[in-house]
Amino acid sequence: MGEISANIREATPADLPSVLDLYARLETNEDQAISLDKARQVFARIRSYPDYHLYVATVREQVVGTFALLIMDNLAHQGTPSGIVEDVVVAQSWQGKGIGKQMMRFAMSRCQEAGCYKLVLSSNLKREAAHKFYESLGFVKHGFSFVVR
Repeated sequence: MGEISANIREATPADLPSVLDLYARLETNEDQAISLDKARQVFARIRSYPDYHLYVATVREQVVGTFALLIMDNLAHQGTPSGIVEDVVVAQSWQGKGIGKQMMRFAMSRCQEAGCYKLVLSSNLKREAAHKFYESLGFVKHGFSFVVR
């Protein structure tokens, strides 16, 4: 399939219903879904951080993908910042059209501009297709990701 050009921009409160719809497709348990009111509160808090942003990818003003990017300061690594990308999702009907690639290149570019020494992400072990996608963009497996619930 041919690559479609997406516009990637910071999300606004008006984008939250579309973003929540994308995230709902990732959740395995409906009880995990966040309400729109709660999402507005969390989004306001995210926007209060200096370098933590929620982005959306749009095609003809329709939200077709989203991700969050945190660029954080470090005391280690000579004070060089690092980036963390989270909650990457592309609408199923738009997958395979280059949207995810454009989103990740955007995140990599933001990190490069900020002088980050690395950009990291975590992916569920079961998501082998996602792993191949990230590897195709130059991400390499590095260490282990641990979770405590």
